[in-house]
Amino acid sequence: MGIRFHKMHGLGNDFVVIDAREMPVTMDAARAAAIADRHTGVGCDQLILIEPSTWADARMRIFNADGSEVGACGNASRCVALLLGGHPRIETAGGVIEARASGDLPSVDMGAPRFGWDEIPLAYAIDSFHMPVGWDGGLDTPMAINVGNPHVIFFVPDCDAVDLGTIGPVIEHDPMFPERINVNVAHVVGPDHLKLRVWERGAGLTQACGTGACATAVAAIRRGLVGNRVKVSLPGGDLQIDWKPGGTILMTGPATHVFTGELADSFG
Repeated sequence: MGIRFHKMHGLGNDFVVIDAREMPVTMDAARAAAIADRHTGVGCDQLILIEPSTWADARMRIFNADGSEVGACGNASRCVALLLGGHPRIETAGGVIEARASGDLPSVDMGAPRFGWDEIPLAYAIDSFHMPVGWDGGLDTPMAINVGNPHVIFFVPDCDAVDLGTIGPVIEHDPMFPERINVNVAHVVGPDHLKLRVWERGAGLTQACGTGACATAVAAIRRGLVGNRVKVSLPGGDLQIDWKPGGTILMTGPATHVFTGELADSFG
């Protein structure tokens, strides 16, 4: 018997989703990377494994295309909410999140952002609000935030002008970030609108990054660049992020089921 999977995406950030709540599926870095390979596997930015949870409706495990396991993925959370239906509580390595799957635009409460240098984490104590560091291409004084996984956010005059494919992996692997880092470059379009591009650790350039949109919106709100409800435009489309200081982050956006398939049980 093969392994049934769902091919899904959120704004082009694509996933192979395996529901293993009733039939356990063994997953490790090598197998996840093999399934994610776009030439010899199914192909995806992340592989998502849905498992039973002892204190939520389901547990979601997230493997990047390189096989590394991470704590959160906003676009995948909306896809899982769409599969589960209703108002599911989803356990992740970054904490339990709550979702609402009604309608065409699922919403996910991503929890409260964390700003402490040791919560992100950074390699040493440093101001995470205006980090006194910089890299090539005019990328300096970023903000660092953990929204279930770590992000660094740069506000620039034009995010499309940044050679993110070159500088992204350099920043991702900088020793300042002991667990590596997701790299966000954004510019302000208007008082309630940001444009964003993201280099995801372990996945590279993607069409959209839900946690990146959350982190960037929070950074812009904290710096007074936008209001508390923000449209974040990514290459794959738009997300709406709502956040008030001291509260949790609500992310709303599309999730799309593309097709259902079956992998050989021995694959990977």
